[in-house]
This record gives sequence, C-alpha cells and structure tokens, in this order.
Amino acid sequence: MGLYDFTFYDLITRNAGAFGAKEAWHEVDDGRTLSFSEYRERVNRLACGLQKSGVRKGDRIGVVGKNSLEYFLLYGAAAALGAIMLPINWRLSAEEMGYNLNDCQPKLVFADKEFQEGINGVKRKLPTVEKYFNLGRSGGRFSDFQGLLDQGDVFDPEEVHTDDGFVIIHTAAVAGKPRGALLSHGNVLCADIHFDYLCHLMPQDVHLNILPLFHVGGLFLATASFHAGALNLNVSKFDAVQAVRLISEKKVSVLIEFPPILSSILEEHEKTGADIRSLRAVAGLESPETIEKYQKITGGVFYVLYGQTETSCLAAFGPYNDRPGAAGRVLPLAQVRLVDDYDRPVPLGTIGEITVKGPMVFKGYWGLPEDNAYTFRDGWHHTGDQGRFDEDGFLWYAGRKAEKELIKPGGENVYPAEVEKTILEHPAVLQTVVFGVPDPKWKEGIKAVCQLKEGQSLDEQELKDFVGARIARYKKPQYVEFVAELPMLENGTIDRAKVKELYGGNP
Repeated sequence: MGLYDFTFYDLITRNAGAFGAKEAWHEVDDGRTLSFSEYRERVNRLACGLQKSGVRKGDRIGVVGKNSLEYFLLYGAAAALGAIMLPINWRLSAEEMGYNLNDCQPKLVFADKEFQEGINGVKRKLPTVEKYFNLGRSGGRFSDFQGLLDQGDVFDPEEVHTDDGFVIIHTAAVAGKPRGALLSHGNVLCADIHFDYLCHLMPQDVHLNILPLFHVGGLFLATASFHAGALNLNVSKFDAVQAVRLISEKKVSVLIEFPPILSSILEEHEKTGADIRSLRAVAGLESPETIEKYQKITGGVFYVLYGQTETSCLAAFGPYNDRPGAAGRVLPLAQVRLVDDYDRPVPLGTIGEITVKGPMVFKGYWGLPEDNAYTFRDGWHHTGDQGRFDEDGFLWYAGRKAEKELIKPGGENVYPAEVEKTILEHPAVLQTVVFGVPDPKWKEGIKAVCQLKEGQSLDEQELKDFVGARIARYKKPQYVEFVAELPMLENGTIDRAKVKELYGGNP
C-alpha cells in the first residue's frame, strides 16, 4: 500500500479505532450484533481462512445469497486480501447465475442453502471454482463457513491500492449478455463520502439494510453507513410489517429503496399507526404521490438521484423538493457533460447523452476491452442515458438512447433485447417488441407486443410462464398483447417507435 492509498480495509481499521465498542451491525433475523472493533477482528479471521484456502490478490469470490452478516464480512475480508467480490443476483435463473459466475472465473463460491441446488446444477460450467462454501449458518451441502473463521486471525498482508478492483457487479444484459462492471476501492469510498455528505449521515443514524448487497444501492448505502460510524440494521428480505416495526422500535433514520418498498411501508404505517417519524432520509426512485406522502407523514427528506452501476450508484443527487421531477444536481466530485451523437456538447436545455468523469467512474467491463474503449471514448464514460440541464443546474433524466433501451421494474435493470430473445425461442412467436410502460406497483412495467406465426395460437399466461422459466422472473412481461402484424420500416426491420406509439399507452 502506498503513502496516498486508502482501501475499504483501511476504513475498517480506522473505524475500529474511531468507534470501538459502538454497534456496527445488527442481524435482525437472529439477533447477532458486532461492534466496529469486533467486525475488524472477525474480518481478520475470515481473511486468514480465505488465504489458507488459496485466495490471493485479484482472485474473485462468488457470492449467491441474501443479505447477512457473513456476506458483509466477506466484503471486508476480500478488501483485506485485495480479492475481488463477485456478488450474484439470486433472483436470476440457475443458468444466468452460472453465466455471470463463469464470466469472471471465481476461485471460491459462497451460497445460501436455498441456492445450492441451482449452483450444483451448473458446476460443470464453472471450471475455475476450487471450493464451495455455505454462506452463513444456514447449513447446506457446501463446506462450513465457520471453519474459515477458525484458522487464526493473522494473514499475510497484500499490497492493495485505492485503484485496485474490489467488486464486480453485472449490469443488465445489453445485446443479450450481462457485463461485469469492475468497481475499485476508490469507487466505493467515493460513493460513501457522497452519501455521507449529501444525506448528512452521522454515527447516531440507523440504516435499515433492505436492498440486496449485490446491488450498488444496497451495497453502497451499507458501506456509507458503516463509513459514517452508523448502525447497519440488516434484514435478509423486505417485509413491510417487519420494516415498520423496526423503524418504530429501533428508530431507523435512513434507507434506500425502489418501488414498491416505500409505499408498502406507508400503507402498513397507516394500518398500525406506528411512529415512523425517525425515518428522516430516504433515497431512491419513486412516484411524486408516494414521495409527498412520505414527507408529510414523517417530515423527512426524500432524495432523488441519477446514476448507474458504472458510476458507483450516483452521478447526480439531491432533495426532491429542490426541483420536483429532476434527478438533483451533479455530485461535488463529478463532472457531467451532455453530448450529441457525435460527442459534441449540446446547448443548455437540450437533450443529450449523459457522460461522466470523476472518481466514481468504474474501471471497466470485465474482459471486454472493445466495449471499454467505446464506453470511455474521449476520456468520458458514456452512460447510454439521456438528459438535459436546466438553467439552475438540475439534471433531468430523459430516457435511454435507442441503442441501449432499458426498462426498470422496481429498480431492476432489464434490457428489452434479452426478453425479446427469450420470447422468440417460443415456436409460436414470429416477431416481438418489448418496452416499458407505466405500472402502478413497480413504476415501470414490461410489455411485449407479439406477432404469431401463421396458424399458431398462444395465450398471455402461457408466454409469461415460458419466459419466467428461462430467465429471471422479474424480467418476464407483466403485459402481453398479440397483434396481427407489426409495423415495418422500409429497410424491412420493425418500426419500434410506431409499435410504442400504437401499443404503449397505459395497460
């Protein structure tokens, strides 16, 4: 480690000294707690066990599981060794999990008991994995997690730098294949500092850890809370009844969410009358109605944002009330420039592609040098998103570029190309177009407009089940419409804009 380096493990060491016996983590499911000094001690033991299992700097560690103390310990131990975490979305199908794991060639894989059968089914496709471990204390077919903690607490230190890779998070499947975005220690710490500064996080805060640790939002608000010396109150899955009880009893003050989490909490509050006024800060994507209801009930602040995995979750951020409908102002340590199709800056008020520069920009897509060269052209990260700036410096999101169209049901990223590819595997379907439509529960829903082959028949539920059996169920269409024919352009391709015009109204 150099004179000017600082890693996530250095933060762990710093906080053990700064906060000591203060509670850092509370596992709601079983009541376990760790102080900041105990967390460092447990991380050191796990790092020792991982090192004795063959983990070296740069090795990848795959993880498939719900949020848990063991999951967060793995982040710490990987940081200590300079290893790279590879968290996998457990909502994916087994085949999709296998693809993402193999894409980054991990040495070890940790999995909850409930996902081990699926992992066993794709082991043949994971030639680099040397050992499989249970994640946590849930048991299962894999090697015992506790055994790694019993190997001692002294590990051989590695030369780990701020710019070294720390975590790979796969993005949605553009052109049918997910890409692993490599984030550095510096990326994580930059996100922490921005959340801490902009949300005014302090040691007395309590973060309800709802979003999964495989998601940048869940991971970075957990690390930001840890960074600030606040308490992470962890749940393995979201339940509105439990969430309201915890907010009331534990005085939860901050969380990050995607629809319909906040609306579910507010509905449960109205049923029980529980006091949730401690919830002073919520960040995420929400409808104006839900945001305003939350702020009226609690007196708290809802923070809006623009970002993506590749920008360490954030590029713009701010209170909703500052400019309702906007995504906030550019981060203190970021540059954002809007450009046209020829990468020329556009005039103020004009829509252009959002490009970003700064310490929050990821290191690149794992193993994809050509994609990286294109994405980072001219020294800017090209997001594929569009936006405009108003005269006061607020960024307004204006959708994806046509080449990178994206649907976000409940905060998940879904590329139409992947869903379309799966639908076209059905023998009855000739052509299809998939796009996002307004949805009252998920904010944005997935709609498929399909033209069947001559003489074929298919019903809506059958197609949904077909898609849900092949890719993650959150990617299957909520709405399906069958049409006699799809409008075509003169070049013989589907006129996607016309399809959306004709069939893109409220379902």
